[in-house]
Amino acid sequence: MNLKKLSALLLISAWAFCFPLISTAQQGNPDHFFRAAGSPENPKVNVAWNKYYSYSGIQDVLQRIAKAYPDLTRLESIGKSYEGRDIWLITVSNFKNGDPDRKPAIYIDGNIHSNEIQGAEFSLYTAWYLTENFDQIDFIKELLNEKTFYIAPTINPDGREHYMRKPNTASSPRSGVIPIDNDRDQLVGEDGYYDINGDGHITQMRRKNPNGRFRIDPDDARRMIPIPPGAEGDYQRYELLGIESIDQDGDGSLGEDREVGYYDPNRDWGWNWQPGYIQGGAWKYPFSQPENRAVMEFAMKRPNIAAAQSYHNSGGMILRGPGAQEDLPTYDRADVQVYDAIGQKGESMIPGYRYLVVYKDLYSVFGGELDWFHGGRGVFTYTNELWTNYFYYNQQGGGQNTQYDFEKDLLFGDAFVPWKEYDHPQYGKIEVGGFKKNIGRNHPGFLLESDAHRNMAFTIFHAYHTPKLVIQSIDEKDLGGGLKEINVIIKNERLIPTHSSHDVKNKIERPDYVTLSGGPKVITGMLVDNPDLNNVREQTFSPEKMEVANIPGNGTVHVRWIVSGSGRYTITVDSAKGGLVSASK
Repeated sequence: MNLKKLSALLLISAWAFCFPLISTAQQGNPDHFFRAAGSPENPKVNVAWNKYYSYSGIQDVLQRIAKAYPDLTRLESIGKSYEGRDIWLITVSNFKNGDPDRKPAIYIDGNIHSNEIQGAEFSLYTAWYLTENFDQIDFIKELLNEKTFYIAPTINPDGREHYMRKPNTASSPRSGVIPIDNDRDQLVGEDGYYDINGDGHITQMRRKNPNGRFRIDPDDARRMIPIPPGAEGDYQRYELLGIESIDQDGDGSLGEDREVGYYDPNRDWGWNWQPGYIQGGAWKYPFSQPENRAVMEFAMKRPNIAAAQSYHNSGGMILRGPGAQEDLPTYDRADVQVYDAIGQKGESMIPGYRYLVVYKDLYSVFGGELDWFHGGRGVFTYTNELWTNYFYYNQQGGGQNTQYDFEKDLLFGDAFVPWKEYDHPQYGKIEVGGFKKNIGRNHPGFLLESDAHRNMAFTIFHAYHTPKLVIQSIDEKDLGGGLKEINVIIKNERLIPTHSSHDVKNKIERPDYVTLSGGPKVITGMLVDNPDLNNVREQTFSPEKMEVANIPGNGTVHVRWIVSGSGRYTITVDSAKGGLVSASK
């Protein structure tokens, strides 16, 4: 070996040795960073928020967060999917400041629909942001001292893998992976959307036809535009044949029986559930799908869940129930006032998003997660439809043409498959092309983190307004004859009550308990409705443990005892959704 070759090899070896050291130094040396407001400049867990993560990627991020922050997190599987994947849930709270399962909590999930993937990243971002900023932002520390976040990034891991790993459109599959014979021909998955030319994408088909109603846009060769009736012109006419598909079973239909059968995981919940002939997409019976059943069983064991959030796509919407008009009575005025206050704040926090009511502003939904959490558990719940065309150019309007412009101007052609000829077994010579599945419903990478942060901030605002109970005052009054009157005022400093009105009416959750324990003997206990008029309601059983139906948001409850004797005593407030507080005197 000559001297030149030896020198070159030594130089290459030096670079190979040094480069990882330089990279590690850049990640760990605080001198290399300047903190941007609101973001960790040198996180323990490095995650790129401009991409989407597969099931194994989500699992990896969760495990790294749990390992880096053992005092703030607990990672567990709450069940198995249809194909046997773990449904991961991470609990985020300050474990050193009380039992997280006794603190007021918010439950967050994403990706119930297979193709609506970014909800998982938004959920993951929330867990990452809270843990990384616990020691950086005082508000986050106070939040995790008082509250608990239960976060399940994907509750449809099988469908997520199918969407990511196999050719699909932006809208397929919507369900999980339970096979269904949609056309009832004793075969499953023989027809359907199909990558007919093997390019890894499922796009659109078009065919030249002298009677076709479309032409190529002269200003944009990617785009097809309709030809006005009666219009004349020297241009090639086309007919649009729909999504790539082939009639593989010879029944004369294309696309009617897909590899993943049509059912809707968000029509499977046990509230106002309706069978398939009424609610399209419903499966066998409420909670017939294992993933939803796992969420239900987890939530039933966590009465401290006072708020919930699910992430879908798309349309830029903050949705509340009811899903169907029949459920209007479950959302009475007091509950709607709370929903409106939080939802309207969300509109200002997330530009381009609108606060809407499902049945009124969209369509009827039976058996939805949103209504099960509210109707079945008394939990204030929102569904956010992530992504809006507003983000294309930060303005409303524009329609599909705006997507073409955006794809060209800001993505440089990366999200469009050029039209190419293909010999179709049924249609003959056609052309195949169009948008890839990663545009139209899902965020481009450079817009992902910004919207994740805003939606996370909305859920933090929601979580912040779960009940915060304080014992505002303890006053004593000597009644003579060895008797004493003790008056206690408990205040809820947040918007959300300890029980929704729907909960109170239907007694979903146990009442709140206000207990006097210690020195004096309790003779009687009462709730004071109006201290000026001395309007009271006596509790004749166990007066030392007063039952309170609800502690309203931004409101108070007044409890009074008549006691005999003396000595130190403790007042304890025990609320399933409001947590535990106590004070001694």
